Amino acid sequence: MHRIGLILPHDFQLLNLAALTAFELTAASPGSPRYDLHLLSERGGPLRSSCGLIVETEAFGHPAFDTIIVGAITSFAMPAPSTANMIAFVRAAATASRRAASFCNGAYVLAEAGLLDGRRATTHWSQVASFKARFPTVRLEENKIFINDGPIWTSAGMTAAVDLALAMIDRDLGPQVAKLVARLLVVDRIRMGGQNQHSALLDMTPKSDRIQSVLAYTRQNLRSTLSVEELAGVAGLSPRQFSRAFLTETGQPPAKAVELLRLEAARFMMEEGRHSVNVVAKEAGFLDRERMRRAFLRTYGLSPQAMRKKARGEAES
Repeated sequence: MHRIGLILPHDFQLLNLAALTAFELTAASPGSPRYDLHLLSERGGPLRSSCGLIVETEAFGHPAFDTIIVGAITSFAMPAPSTANMIAFVRAAATASRRAASFCNGAYVLAEAGLLDGRRATTHWSQVASFKARFPTVRLEENKIFINDGPIWTSAGMTAAVDLALAMIDRDLGPQVAKLVARLLVVDRIRMGGQNQHSALLDMTPKSDRIQSVLAYTRQNLRSTLSVEELAGVAGLSPRQFSRAFLTETGQPPAKAVELLRLEAARFMMEEGRHSVNVVAKEAGFLDRERMRRAFLRTYGLSPQAMRKKARGEAES
């Protein structure tokens, strides 16, 4: 059984506990529960969350866990330095445990303990500038959902902690168990858009239902031509009216938006690694692999094959 200790700081976010649910749900697969979960705090006893809910915690004790995780606080300002006791326990736990991790701005604690020096890591996108200024020796990557560098794991925003937990479950118990847990949580085992914190669909936030319906139609019909005339018909507008309304509401002309959504789908499929480049190009609507390659180079600076190799290297690190 894997023992997991989640360190909850004062004013912690309840979403920290959502990731623990992922570990808990592995019990739904055949066999006994595979994770023994512990909530830890510096003094132990009742601990108040940022929204007022109180949970019972254990005081820091023996640091040997299979996995030790530092949770996040609500504040998106630069967190204050951790206490000496917290830093000492995290350092000891990282040495005594198989792996150490952080959710969201819990990465500050790992960095203060010196565990991220020279390593790749991530944190919430809103804190990238302050984190880099405070910890210049950390190789911070601001556009990742989570990163695994050796025995150290870090995640971005709080919902990304679930992605990190699923990846750990995949590593510990295999992809079938991780897939089952993801289905029970009703989330993607690998989030659409690969490891990006931002997605093309979220970056386009139209106000009207008709433009929103066009984006939904586009994502569901990437293999279609998706011409301006076709999309205008979905919106119930003339091509000229549609192009003007789409640009006003999304900040992108229709053709560019279609390409971004195709790229996002293609990147996900390339990083997942189950389909050939030709199949990915066809499924994402690029018609042929050369058009997809040019779009990848123009947007990501990498070819589809290089993107796949990079994703595989990150998964194996």
